Amino acid sequence: MTETTLKLARVIRLDESDLNVFDQAGTVGEWAIPGTFAFSDWTEAELTGKARQAFANGWLGLESFGRSTFVAVARITEPERAALIQVLAGHFAAVYGAPSVDAALPVAEAEIDQMIEMCSNQDDNTLLVVERSLEESGVRERFRIIAPQGASLEAFAVHGD
Repeated sequence: MTETTLKLARVIRLDESDLNVFDQAGTVGEWAIPGTFAFSDWTEAELTGKARQAFANGWLGLESFGRSTFVAVARITEPERAALIQVLAGHFAAVYGAPSVDAALPVAEAEIDQMIEMCSNQDDNTLLVVERSLEESGVRERFRIIAPQGASLEAFAVHGD
């Protein structure tokens, strides 16, 4: 039986703007997900300044829990995936009031697996951009996919083996 290739996305920085537009910028090379759950109960009044930028265009890094404008698709191993689920479940318990890490595990796994699904058919180094808007029905999320253009992003993105 062959092992399935898993893909997720890593934070990249094409310039220094993330350091200025987000309260906390993601760390280059850390794994990332959309992290839209952070905005599930926000109102228009909360969408000002750096918070608006995080809402409108920010991916969530899974180590720093900072935001990034761009992420790049990269291969991830099953042990890395399992570790990220634990980290995210811990974040849900510590920051979002989940009753325990164990209770948060299924939700964390679903978040990680949704991102893996989004990345699964993308080439390595494909850039992803998230765009969110607040509408009457809630948060609307759109994704842009920017295919690699011949030049490798190795100088920007740190990829796992």
